[in-house]
Formats: sequence, structure tokens, C-alpha cells
Amino acid sequence: MIKQVAIALSLVVASNSVHAMPKSFAPLIEKYQNTVVNISTKTAPKPALAKNLPQIPPELKGTPFEHFFGGMMDGMPKQRRPQSSLGSGVIVEKDGLIFTNYHVVKGADDILVKVDGYSREFKAELIGSDPKNDIALLKIDAEGKELPVAPLGDSEKMRVGDWVLAIGSPFGLSSSVTAGIVSATGRNINQGPYDDFIQTDAAINPGNSGGPLFNSDGQVVGINTAILTRTGGYQGIGFAVPINTVQLIADQIKEHGRPIRGWLGVQIQTVTTELADALELDNPKGALVAEVMPESPAAKGGLKSGDVILSFDGVSVEKMNDLPKQVAETAIGKSVKVLVRRGEKNKTLNVTIEELEEEASEENISEKEEADDLLGMKLKPLNSKLREQLSLDKDQKGVAVIEVERTSLAAQSGIRRGDVLVKVANQNVNAVADVTKAIKNADATALVLVRRGGNNLFLALKVKEESE
Repeated sequence: MIKQVAIALSLVVASNSVHAMPKSFAPLIEKYQNTVVNISTKTAPKPALAKNLPQIPPELKGTPFEHFFGGMMDGMPKQRRPQSSLGSGVIVEKDGLIFTNYHVVKGADDILVKVDGYSREFKAELIGSDPKNDIALLKIDAEGKELPVAPLGDSEKMRVGDWVLAIGSPFGLSSSVTAGIVSATGRNINQGPYDDFIQTDAAINPGNSGGPLFNSDGQVVGINTAILTRTGGYQGIGFAVPINTVQLIADQIKEHGRPIRGWLGVQIQTVTTELADALELDNPKGALVAEVMPESPAAKGGLKSGDVILSFDGVSVEKMNDLPKQVAETAIGKSVKVLVRRGEKNKTLNVTIEELEEEASEENISEKEEADDLLGMKLKPLNSKLREQLSLDKDQKGVAVIEVERTSLAAQSGIRRGDVLVKVANQNVNAVADVTKAIKNADATALVLVRRGGNNLFLALKVKEESE
């Protein structure tokens, strides 16, 4: 009798399940597998440091021995090997628009896309990207031929337990398919300020990055982005950016050429159980306002330090991490209602959202804006993250020294990792190109003003080997 009840109950559950396990995923795979593409990238080789090559002694120039030394130099490696990466993507529009991950194509000089079961290859154009959400838009010209397109679903409707499929090129194995379920939604893995991942146990490995996560109806509900692993391979936990977020970013890039995010202008923190007790809240929920930025939308709308934001634009703020994404996705100029707990009372404020001004160097810095081997220094333009890491004022100008090779000219001149180059050869520098130009125009030594540990320091930077 117990067995019969159990069987009857299981039949009821199965009949009431909207996303019951299909007999086979084969029809879905056959229909949409060719919408998934293989992406490979190439980064041009960069010149090696001159210090690593033998130098021709000045007294031997113009003599028969010069040919001997020149032959030695010709045999030395003058370039580093080209770098490449491999990932996946999905075609979402007939004109060749492809969604993938930013980290798959970051810094690439050439992007190659294989379609139609990887039988055809096209050179792709990077339309735009959003590093904070790890999303990139590519475009290929199919030369008039119709491309297969994957339909987009609604990631907000995904529930824990729903079936999903991941298709991509793990470890370079083309058109690999894995199945699993949604393990969690709204997952924060501390990868950025707008984390809101779909977690799945569908096997995702290196090479799956940028590929689609399909629901059981054959709709793309996410872009596979990351795994949680201690071995470098799959361990049962993978993450995908929700397709609703991807589509919003894509629309903004197509219209404005870049992501457009809303700005509230507050620094917030988690409401812990102890803080909830101190603030006389029933539950530890919401986002505690630690600071309100002057002249910000929050300041104009009347928010104060110590307020607890309970809801934003009619949507409950259950935890602190919910708010940044909610604000970022709010239309610029929209007036929203913000419910806060202030003292012992709730108060509703009206706030008009403004656009978040993000530094180009922080959001979309390319490899061309960095320097790996400038006199042995790896340089990068300052952005808000670097200023915070180096304990600099928010208005500090200059170029950060990320690394210094131990025996390089820069190291010999006293340059250290963490220094900020403010002036080179009496020229203000705010970009790597400024440093490169100043060094090119300098003689054997250039006077450099460095910001180090809260103090300014002048150094004499050797820009040429003594033998030259």
C-alpha cells in the first residue's frame, strides 16, 4: 500500500511539473546546436626587452666584427610567442551578432569564429564589451548566407531545479553538450559589483566560457562564465550571466556604444544580525547607508547616513548586494521611490537616478593602453580601483607601475612596483603613450617625478644602456 501511494504521488508530481525531464534532449540539440560557435583569438607577439639581447660594443661598429655580433643578435629571440585563447559564443541575430564573454576576447588583435558545426570560419569584429559583467558583443559577416539563431528566454523565470543544457567547446572539444539543473539563482561570487549569476551543475569547463545555457524549451537563459574549482576543472558548480542582463547590456552597447548604468551615490554595507538589533529592525535585511556622496541623486533625494534601504523602485532589497544591480539597471532620469528605515519609522523618498560616470581606463582598458616592457616596467593608467589599492587620492594623476623586472633599466634607476609616474622629462603623464613619448624624446637619462607612499620623489631614469 505504501508503494502504491508513493507511485501515485510521484505521478502527480510529474504531471504537475512544468519542466519535467524530457525523454531526450536530442530534438533541442539538433535544432540549436549550430547556433553555438567556437571562438579563438590571437594576440600579436610583442618585442622582447632590448636588455635581453647582446649589444654591439661601440668600438667594434664599422669593423668586420660587427657582422659577427649582428649574426648573434639575429639568432636571438626578438619577439615573444603570440598568445591565443579559446572559448565559445552563441549567434543571437541573423546579421551575425554573437554573445560571448569579455575575458574570452580581451586584448585580442584577431578574433576568429567558427560556425555551422565549425565548418566555416569568419573574422569577427568586437562591437563592444562590459568587463564588469564579463560580456562582449561580436559581429561576423556571413557573406549573405543565413545564419542559425538561438532564441532568447527570460532568465527571471528560471527556478531552482529547472533543467538546463550547456553547449560549447570545453578543452577544445567542439560542440560538447552537458545537462544539469539550476542549482541557485542570484548568486554572488565576488567577481564584480553586479554579480547575479545562475548557478548550475551542468558540466562547464575551460572552453565553455561564452557559450549558451539553454532551458528545456531551447531558449538561451544565460551565458556560461565561471566555475568554482580547486583543480582547474569542473567540480559540479558553474555560473552563467542571466540573459536578461546580457540583453540589457547589448541594447545599450548597440545604442550608445557602451553600457549605461544608473547612479544613486551611496556607500552601503551589509545589515548584520548585530546591526539589525542596534537599528531595531525585525530582520537583518536591506542595505545600510554608510555615506552619501555630496551632490549625488541620493543627497538630492534626502537620503542620510544611517538609513537602511528596504526597497528600491518597488522591489524589496533583501540583501545589500541586491541594490547595486537594481540601481545600475534603472533608466537614467527616472524618478524612483526609495523606502528607508530611519530611526523607528519607515520613510519613502523620491530620487531621480543619474548616469554613473565610469572611467574609460577602468571599464574598457585595452592591451594597447598598457605597456608590458617599457624599460622593464609594466605600466597601467590610473583608475579608481588602482587608486584605492595604492592608497592614492581620488584626483591623483599619473601612470601606475604594476611590475618592475629586477635587472631592468627601471630597477637600476630606483623605480619600484607600486610607484606612480607623475612626470617624465618634465612632462605630465596620464597615459602609457605619454610615458613612451617622453622616454623616446629623452637623452640617456630622464628626470622622473614619482609618487611613492604618500610622498613625491625625483629619480633619474636611465632610458638607454650605457654601451649605447
